[in-house]
Amino acid sequence: MDQKEILQVVEVVSNEKALDKEVIFEAVEAALAAAVRKISGEDWLVRVEIDRHTGAYVAYRRWTVVADEAGESANADAADGADEQAQASDAEAQDDAAEPFDAAAQMVLSEARALDPGLQPGDIVEEELEPMEFGRIATQMAKQVIVQKVREAERQKVVAMFESRIGEMLVGQAKRMDRGSMIIDLGNNAEAVLPREEMIPRENIRIGDRVCCYLQEVRADVRGPQLVVSRRAPALLIKLFGREVPEVAEGMVEVVSASRDPGVRAKIAVRSLEPRIDPIGACVGMHGTRVQSVSNELSGERVDIVLADDNPAQFVINALSPAKVQSITMDEESQTMDIAVAEDQQPLAIGKGGQNVRLASELTGWTLNIMTEDDAAAKQQAEFESLCKVFIDKLEVDNPIAEILVQEGFSTIEEIAFVPMAELLDIEEFDEDVVRELRSRAQDVLLTQEISLEEQLGDAEPAEDLLAVEGMSRRLAHVLAGHGVITRDDLADQSVDELLEIEDIGSEQAAELIMNARSAWFADEGEAS
Repeated sequence: MDQKEILQVVEVVSNEKALDKEVIFEAVEAALAAAVRKISGEDWLVRVEIDRHTGAYVAYRRWTVVADEAGESANADAADGADEQAQASDAEAQDDAAEPFDAAAQMVLSEARALDPGLQPGDIVEEELEPMEFGRIATQMAKQVIVQKVREAERQKVVAMFESRIGEMLVGQAKRMDRGSMIIDLGNNAEAVLPREEMIPRENIRIGDRVCCYLQEVRADVRGPQLVVSRRAPALLIKLFGREVPEVAEGMVEVVSASRDPGVRAKIAVRSLEPRIDPIGACVGMHGTRVQSVSNELSGERVDIVLADDNPAQFVINALSPAKVQSITMDEESQTMDIAVAEDQQPLAIGKGGQNVRLASELTGWTLNIMTEDDAAAKQQAEFESLCKVFIDKLEVDNPIAEILVQEGFSTIEEIAFVPMAELLDIEEFDEDVVRELRSRAQDVLLTQEISLEEQLGDAEPAEDLLAVEGMSRRLAHVLAGHGVITRDDLADQSVDELLEIEDIGSEQAAELIMNARSAWFADEGEAS
């Protein structure tokens, strides 16, 4: 490869691939260095430097300077080659050493300082090589290296271009299928991968079709970084409404959340930030043109537009439309709602295969339990009676007083023990004497429980790593320690059933605590690999 060829290759490839000339020069330098090593037949360290203006290049052989002891150790190994036993022993010693001496790539300090007295271990020594004639094989290798380096540079350019665009909607053209995934041409030499699991079920995308997709991540791959896109992500639905509805694009209407059963049905929750604008009407468009455009982009997916509300109960009522809700019981701690509907409305509220309630749950962020009015009443009565029994047994009160406490919203002994007296005195049926007695009994119950707990726990103290497990409370840690579960590893060794025998915390919480304790094991395995 002569000087003119080098400049010509750099010019052509730079223009064709839209890459900086410096990138191409570096690729050619790497290719020439590989060709020099091929011709020499040795595992040399080679550097090639090209003049950016003339195309002239110079090749240098390189050595890394190492301390003299490394070279002496290598010579001693060679001198003892006749004695097999000694040779085996030296080989073992060499294996234990940090790094064996490599004569092809390293130079001992004493030799290096003969060339330059100022050199230190770790410095680089270079020697200019005579110009070489490249044969057919060396030339072919140089071309392969250039192609490889250019591809790597293209990938890095694409990554740099799209890393800041994660979370955006992209539009491209279906290019080809690759092992079940669709390759999307985004233009400017950029391609994205639409994995099979991110495609809309039963959607028929043909080569050449225009495709809207959502950029989820830039994923590392053995073949280089990949742009991974999705057609199933709820965020794609939000982005499409941002494109089709000017009021959304201009910030006058906000799309609060979205949920999808891809290709079949979806829900979006919207609210108006301008009093004069109807958010649902704006998203539907005249004669339904706007929502229809979105539906067409998603393979005919039917989209329900729901009015968002700051009141969670009203939000859920809107999300379950067209089903009519009779009553709602909320549990804010567990983020669940029991939804009572008329018997003839239950199939509509649940939807085919549970689709309607599932989408409404994802849309609102609440776990929704749909039941008939009779079922809801029976459940409420059972809960009411259960709470009454707790107060009757623990506080030793009559049934009427327990019922009053439950009706007024009290659900734990702690609430009765520590609620302000004024709040209890507001209850019409209670006078000051009753309130004082109730508070006194509740506090005695809690004190007795605390003393009993301390007796059970003894002097056992939980380890710091057990206290650090996500979701662990100090009280629970002490309870576990009292039963021999002192460290994080002790907890990780437990089963859900074993943990429930120690403390009644619920199977889901028990499973979560055990998995959180085990997560450190997985992290350790990852670091080891």
